Amino acid sequence: MKRDFELLVFDWDGTLMDSEAHIVSCIEAALSDAGVPAVACGEIRSIIGLGLQEAIQTLVPHADESLRGAITQYYRAHFFSSERQAPVLFEGVTEMLHQLHRQGYLLAVATGKGRQGLNHVLAQSGLQDLFHGTRTVDEARSKPHPQMLHDIMDRLGVAPGDTLMIGDTEYDLLMAHNAGAHALAVCGGAHDRERLLQCKPLACLERVTGLTRWLRPVDYAIAP
Repeated sequence: MKRDFELLVFDWDGTLMDSEAHIVSCIEAALSDAGVPAVACGEIRSIIGLGLQEAIQTLVPHADESLRGAITQYYRAHFFSSERQAPVLFEGVTEMLHQLHRQGYLLAVATGKGRQGLNHVLAQSGLQDLFHGTRTVDEARSKPHPQMLHDIMDRLGVAPGDTLMIGDTEYDLLMAHNAGAHALAVCGGAHDRERLLQCKPLACLERVTGLTRWLRPVDYAIAP
């Protein structure tokens, strides 16, 4: 059965970009710089997808405003440091996005990154011209609140029933459900398959690059 959507909204980290290790190491370094006891890697992975402030509050619930501010500044310093190896897009993502763009889909990004961080990786990847809209935690409430999706859908004039959110965390999937949109999970990211399936996505892809085939199974079925 052919699946038709007008708008495809992507999470960034762990969905389009292989940035999990980079984020984890930057948070570990920021906590250490701020004098906070080490946090287990699994706990850090579990907050990927949230806005930075929500992530810090989850990892360091006792932190006051001053400590949260210090962790934030240390994290950003490490994230943008030229001394750290920059994360890269997953294999095939650039080609997939160009193909979807040519096929006439509206493409957007809804991310837990701040605006500076998203603009940085968009410019780094050269993909900024492919997206018709973007939203970050600097302009909207953090996932799983639906504001990011509501803002994107309102700006582009697309109904929730014609919108598909694609992400690797439960925060992405819950945001989609909260916005009345459809949700598609990508396994292998910050949250495991079992956790994702509890959010009842339409499907759980092994890799995001399987999206093109998933969207148009009829076309692939009749291809020679």
